[in-house]
Amino acid sequence: MSVSSGKAGGISSIIYRVPTLEDGVGIYSLVQNSKPLDLNSLYSYLLLTAHHGDTCIVAELEGGVVGYVSAYVHPKKHDTLFVWQVAVSERVRKQGVGLSMLTGILKRPGFQSVRWLETTVSPSNTGSARLFHSLARKLNTSCHTSVYFSRDLFEGQSHEEEVLFRIGPFSMY
Repeated sequence: MSVSSGKAGGISSIIYRVPTLEDGVGIYSLVQNSKPLDLNSLYSYLLLTAHHGDTCIVAELEGGVVGYVSAYVHPKKHDTLFVWQVAVSERVRKQGVGLSMLTGILKRPGFQSVRWLETTVSPSNTGSARLFHSLARKLNTSCHTSVYFSRDLFEGQSHEEEVLFRIGPFSMY
């Protein structure tokens, strides 16, 4: 497990690390309090940690989870990291934690072949849109957007469309 401390916008005691099963409840609670993110079951966060822990990251401050990114290498595009959710506690928002988590994952050993990052963002989630545009600028690359899941696919639910953000190509090495 990789543990690193880093300064994130003035917060020098945040620890960025691979999540453990013991983080499950903290991750669930963080996402629950991070509107407009869709809350998944606690079981799904435990599975993500157990099966994809090496592609996910937790930001910890004073023993609590203040940030979380769930991600995985796309099964059909081995050069693409797909980011499912980014959650940052209000306590540390607008201090670079989201960007630090994303770049932290991309700098991990074993990610040398990743050249693209994809994610989906609903149109009303302007904070996430800003984060991914900032990531593209930091990586000195482009960010292309297109509708990925149209609203009609969420039949019977009041869910916005999901816009695909495709960032790249880039190299962290």
